[in-house]
Parts: sequence; C-alpha cells; structure tokens
Amino acid sequence: MVSSSLFNPSFSTLTPKPTNPTTNRKNRLAPNVIACTSSTYDSSSPTTSTNSHPPTAPPANHSRRNAEENIKDEARRHRSASGSDSRGFTARYVPFNAGFDSAEWYSLDDIVYRSRSGGLLDVQHDMEALSRFDGAYWRSLFDSRVGKTAWPYGSGVWSKKEWVLPEIDPDDIVSAFEGNSNLFWAERFGKQYLSMNDLWVKHCGISHTGSFKDLGMTVLVSQVQLLCKLNRTVVGVGCASTGDTSAALSAYCAAAGIPSIVFLPANKISTAQLVQPIANGALVLSIDTDFDGCMKLIREITSELPIYLANSLNSLRLEGQKTAAIEILQQFDWEVPDWVIVPGGNLGNIYAFYKGFKLCRDLGLVDRIPRLVCAQAANANPLYRYYKSGWKEFKAVTAKSTFASAIQIGDPVSIDRAVFALRNSEGIVEEASEEELMDAMAQADSTGMFICPHTGVALTALIKLRRSGVIGPTDRTVVVSTAHGLKFTQSKTDYHSGAIPGMGRFANPPVTVNPDFGSVMDVLRGFLKSDRLNKKSL
Repeated sequence: MVSSSLFNPSFSTLTPKPTNPTTNRKNRLAPNVIACTSSTYDSSSPTTSTNSHPPTAPPANHSRRNAEENIKDEARRHRSASGSDSRGFTARYVPFNAGFDSAEWYSLDDIVYRSRSGGLLDVQHDMEALSRFDGAYWRSLFDSRVGKTAWPYGSGVWSKKEWVLPEIDPDDIVSAFEGNSNLFWAERFGKQYLSMNDLWVKHCGISHTGSFKDLGMTVLVSQVQLLCKLNRTVVGVGCASTGDTSAALSAYCAAAGIPSIVFLPANKISTAQLVQPIANGALVLSIDTDFDGCMKLIREITSELPIYLANSLNSLRLEGQKTAAIEILQQFDWEVPDWVIVPGGNLGNIYAFYKGFKLCRDLGLVDRIPRLVCAQAANANPLYRYYKSGWKEFKAVTAKSTFASAIQIGDPVSIDRAVFALRNSEGIVEEASEEELMDAMAQADSTGMFICPHTGVALTALIKLRRSGVIGPTDRTVVVSTAHGLKFTQSKTDYHSGAIPGMGRFANPPVTVNPDFGSVMDVLRGFLKSDRLNKKSL
C-alpha cells in the first residue's frame, strides 16, 4: 500500500521475524464430560425439571451497594437472596443444521470444533424450554436490562444471557459491557446519495476494542475461563486474524489473565490493529502468508497443543455475535427492518445475524426475518461468485490485496453457514471494487460518519441495490458497520492525499496556505464561491 505524505507514523506494521408478534415494521458421543452447575438466579443451573420459573430482571430501586462490594459481589448477594432458580435452559453443540435433539451432540464444556464427519458444529438451544415464555415476556425482560450496570446485564450480549450461554455462572463471565452499540440514522447520506429516508448504520465498531468481534469474544473467553476452573487442559487461546479478531481475543484474555497467541499475516493489517494485541500482552506471530495460510497453521497447532481455538470455526463466538441482530430489533422497538447488509469475509457474521433474527421470530418476539445482503470485496469474493453461479459450485479463491483487509479471505470457514442464512432469508450477495468501496467510505465520512473500508463495501452493495431498484426509497435498511474508522486512518490518509493511483474522486486534501491574512482570505473567498457548500448529490 502506498504511504502518504500527509502524516508520518512513527512505527509501521511488523514484518516476519411465537406469541404476540409485533407489527410488520440421545446418545452422547463424548464420555467424561464435567457438568457445570450453579445456584445463580440467571438460569445458570441446568436441570430437566419442567417446574421452571421466569428469568428475572436486575433488582430495581435498591440502595447503593456496600462500599466493600464490587458489582459481582452485589449480583451474587442478590442471587443468594432470591434463592435457587432452576429453569432448565440449556445449550449444546450439534452438527451444523441438526436440531437440539440430534443423536450426535457435545457439551459446551467439551473442547471440540468439528462433527464426527468433519463438518461444522453449531450451538443449539433447548427451544422447548425457552418457548415456555412468550415473546412479550422476552421483549420485556431484555428491555428491562438495557442501560443497567447490574452484573452481567450491562453487556448487550449478556443481557440476553438465557439465549447465549444459559448455564454459565455469572462469576465466570469475562465482559467489558460490550454491545449496546449505536444505531445511527444516516439521514444526510440516505437523502443526498440514495433518496432514502429510513437508512440506518449499526455501529458495531463502537465497542471495547473497536469491532464487532468483542460480541463473540466475551462468550468464548468466558467459556475458556470456566474450562480453566474445571481443570481442563487449556494453556492458552489462539487465533488466526486479519486484525480485529486478534485485538478482541488479546483484550479479553488479558482481562481474564489467560495467555493469548495470535497468528497475523505480515504487512496485511493496519498499524492500529497490530498494536492492539501487542499492547494487551499477546504472543504475536507475524507470518509471511495470508489469512488462509494463518488459519491452516492455527488449526494444525491447536490439534497438537492444548491451545483453545478462537476462530469462528468455533461456533461459540457466533452466540455473542447474534445478539447484534436482537439489538437492532430492540432499538426499533421490536419492529423488523426490511433489509440488513453485512460485510462478509470468513462469513460467520452473516449467519450470526440470521440466527439472532430467526430466534426472535421462532420465540414470538417478531413475526418475520429481514432480507439479508452479504457484501464482499471484489478482490476476495468467493461467496459472490458462488451466488452468481446459482449456488452450483463453490470454489475457493486466492484473495488479492484489498483496503477492506479484515475480509481479505478466499477460503471462508463458514461458507455453508452463510449459504444457509442467505437461502433462508431471500438473501443477496453483492461485491465492491477497491475504488467503489473507498469512494463509498469517503462519501459516508463527508456526511458525518467515520467508517471503516469494510463498511464501504456494505454501502457499495446498498448503492448498487438501490440504483437497480431492488431496495426501495422507503425500505427500512440497516448497514452493519463492523469496525471503527480510527483503525484505518492510513487508508483514509492515502485516499485524501492522492497517494493511491487512479483513486480519490471524493478526496478532500488539506490546503497549504502562507501564514498571512491575505493568503488565507484568498483561499476562503475561493471556497465560498465554489459549489462545495451547496453540493447535494453526485
């Protein structure tokens, strides 16, 4: 990537050394499993009893906790006062696309990533237990937890704990109160560039480490902390990453005091992404390969060493990521948007969104699922090619360099999950060229946002679908922004400085002016006479 003359960073990337729907808008295969039980009031006591009591909201109107208590102590005291509360909520691993009652299943306390046939696993919940409470009940419960600091419900993930890891004790949860991210009404961008009046951007990058990966990592690292308590052989947690996964993993492991190991492709992630795991104390391996090469290595390493795999091959992460979909519904007062557009690389996130929406529909919180769009960079577009072939044959590709570096993946692990989600939501796949995604990012920034290149990919998909008439002017549409723009300042700098050949249609470089009144006035007069102040459309 061409460096910019606007700024000179002091360091660079390392090289290798269903009730009341809302309105329209068992044969165990793995022996020796240790069961985790708890006496918490937050459905953390597994039981087969049908005498279940409703989950409860955090206590309200209580006095400030004792000075010697922290929020975990306070939560523990309230659970003790409320007595044992057994509701029988449970979840387990099953082969992907199998039901909760599948003959092949594994405890979440098992360290397993693939089914016996070598296929993906999925976390399935006991829907019979969850459906004892109607949609109105779940909506009310989740709404009652928003904005609270009661442990662990201040998190947007753990406020849906019964639907995530129902059996884990709150004391074992590792959380930075992630989630609850801003749903931004993109009024000016929608009006100026798309003639839309109901366009929204879900800023998942406004989070602890600056990306949506926090939503899944809080779940995975919490489970690892429980495994350590159960004396399972885990010496650390490892991942291959294009940047954001390693940042989230290293932060949550650091909070829990668990060693983390990250495999990064050399010279293919931003400096901001690289420095995060370094600062959080991870063992950072900068490897002269691409993400797919790093992923191959970490899978081989975790099969030989007791290092817990944190990539989305591990379906635990998707349980946290699905809560972003639930959050979108909650922020719309449980009305369903028409479209949700998600950038796609390794493709776990598009399935996670589908899973969250489907769970809300199946349990009666809403009456339908929005149509999903997966947006890929044209330089790393195996799903797009598969879609355009009519789902006839999937072929991995060698991903080329893209400014949307986090989705520079040619052989996605979750391809089957993504196809399932798209086919069951009348979904669409679109792509964005490098120029298109960078222009879309610049356009969005010019209307008050500050987005990442991956969100530029999603906005390009929206622009194309809007221009073709697939998405209408009044369709309520949500674009998922997966990371914070501050992680990608170098690409923005390069774009606006003209350092990228053939690119910069919407560039806004700084103007060099002599330090005197007349020179400044000349520039300002020229600016005031230009059409920049009144430009309304392309």
